[in-house]
Formats: sequence, structure tokens, C-alpha cells
Amino acid sequence: QVQLIESGGGLVQAGGSLRLSCAASGRTFSAYAMGWFRQAPGKEREFVARIGTSGSTRYSEFVRGRFTISRDNAKNTVYLQMNSLKPEDTAVYYCAADSDPTVNTIAVAAYDYWGQGTQVTVSS
Repeated sequence: QVQLIESGGGLVQAGGSLRLSCAASGRTFSAYAMGWFRQAPGKEREFVARIGTSGSTRYSEFVRGRFTISRDNAKNTVYLQMNSLKPEDTAVYYCAADSDPTVNTIAVAAYDYWGQGTQVTVSS
């Protein structure tokens, strides 16, 4: 069982930056692939970024080059550094844990544990 708690969301102007953090409970954090997803009002939850157990990363085409995912296994934490933010990045951001890191998936259904979400609002 893994519990995830996100933090770091807020209101920022377009072009600004935010860093989201996701703290995980449990002793096996390093065994999970971790992902960030987001959901805007009226839209489906969508993939943002993923980091594997070896540190390999994968990004949505909408954020590649602007967002960076990283993890600190000693702190049981995954981060999402978001730069050059745009109004269309406005959403609730969720972190998620995938207990099967052998499959490099971006599918929402593949992730076993989810945080409660943190709101990111980018003003124009």
C-alpha cells in the first residue's frame, strides 16, 4: 500500500514556474514507477510525465521541453518542475504510482495508487 500526498500547486502568471512535490509513504518507493497526470475542468485525466525505477523519463508532447520529472528515493519523493507555464496548463495535477515498472505505460488505468491532487492555475 502506498499513500501519495502532492504539494506545491498554486496561482502563477504565464511564463512562470512551479515545482510540484509528491511524498510517498512506504518502504518500497524505489520499486515503483511514478507518474504525473492532470485533469482540467470538463476534460479527461491526461498523462504528463513518467519516471521509471532507473530514472528513465517520458513526457507528454504538450509539456516536453518545459517540464522535468525527477525522483529522490532517499526522500520517497517525486517532483515535477514546470517552467514556461501556459494558461492551458491549468488543471488539477495528480501523482501516481505504478507497481509494474516493467511496462512503460502512460495509461491512467495502469497506475495503482493516486494522490488527492493539487491545483495549478496559470493566468494570462
